[in-house]
Amino acid sequence: MLRPIGPPTTFSIAKTRAIVKDLFTPQAGIYWTDFLTSLGMGSAAYFFVRRAAWIWPEHALVLSTILYAVSVVLYYRAALFIHELTHLRDRTFGAFRIVWNLLCGIPFLMPSFMYYSHVEHHMRKHFGTHDDGEYLPLGTTGPWKIVSYLAQPLIIPILAVLRFLVLAPLGWLIPSFRRWLHRHASSLVMDPSYARPLPSRKMLRIFRLQETACFLVCFVTAILLIRGRVPVGFLIQAYATAVGILYLNHIRTLGAHRYINPGGEMTFVDQLLDSVNYPDSRLLGEMAMPVGLRFHALHHLFPTLPYHNLARAHQRLMAQLPADSPYRATVSPGLWTSLGELWHRSQSAEARQRLAASSVQHPIEGQPPRARQRFNKECQA
Repeated sequence: MLRPIGPPTTFSIAKTRAIVKDLFTPQAGIYWTDFLTSLGMGSAAYFFVRRAAWIWPEHALVLSTILYAVSVVLYYRAALFIHELTHLRDRTFGAFRIVWNLLCGIPFLMPSFMYYSHVEHHMRKHFGTHDDGEYLPLGTTGPWKIVSYLAQPLIIPILAVLRFLVLAPLGWLIPSFRRWLHRHASSLVMDPSYARPLPSRKMLRIFRLQETACFLVCFVTAILLIRGRVPVGFLIQAYATAVGILYLNHIRTLGAHRYINPGGEMTFVDQLLDSVNYPDSRLLGEMAMPVGLRFHALHHLFPTLPYHNLARAHQRLMAQLPADSPYRATVSPGLWTSLGELWHRSQSAEARQRLAASSVQHPIEGQPPRARQRFNKECQA
């Protein structure tokens, strides 16, 4: 059970950083090996999903289902290296950035420029506010917000194709529409209403290059489908795989924070406590929260700490930080526990909102004592 957020606590970032100061150097070999292995094995599993009968004719459906799940998990891991790319220092890992985009980002219609807005999620004045596209106050609204968020993966693949195949060329022709496209349809975020700042001239060149490449992928695929060179089954499988990857990411995202901030600016300690670590979820955690994201609170504490050192850094901090350190309150026993708590908080928030609305229409004064007691109890829930 996560400890509730309380008043601001004294917390020294400098002293905490000193504990892990030797762990900030990313190891290129680990990045290359992990990414290429995940993508290669995921592609092999993807290839045999519709060819399972070649391997095991008697149980082709079972094997196909297993291969589908394997391809989703491995592709998801490969795709999430976009998060590391955002935090690696500029002018570093240049070859890795190019290869990741060519092999994963562009074919998956999620080029790296779509995630540049992620840095705002780590700005202390933006975190949890309306300027943070990766945060919704799900813990302070009703469960329907969570349900609507989990419905997004069903339409995102279609919107991605529409964005690059149809809207991108329109943006090339109409400058005002291009600006709208950059602000409202060029970010991988939770909040559909988020508007990112317009790109700088340097960034715009990257936008155009990657956007053009994604358009060509969509255009060539569409031509091949029309001519019958690519079977419809490929399209169905691609959609199902994309939806599976997105559902994993959406569930992971729901467990990354508590989402209790209604929109105001938060202290750094409260931002830390709103984030969650899952140190005990190793096998399943690496499947649902790969590339270091099961240490999300630690990542918010030190965003440039490379993913392959997060587990070691967490062990050091838990061993050396004081017993009353707020960092200890970020630990959760598991993703399902955090999801259950988020659902419960959203239900309680909805109940409080209903009670508040009903109290305006039907003041509690004058009601029987038992009704007043029940009202007060539910308001404090």
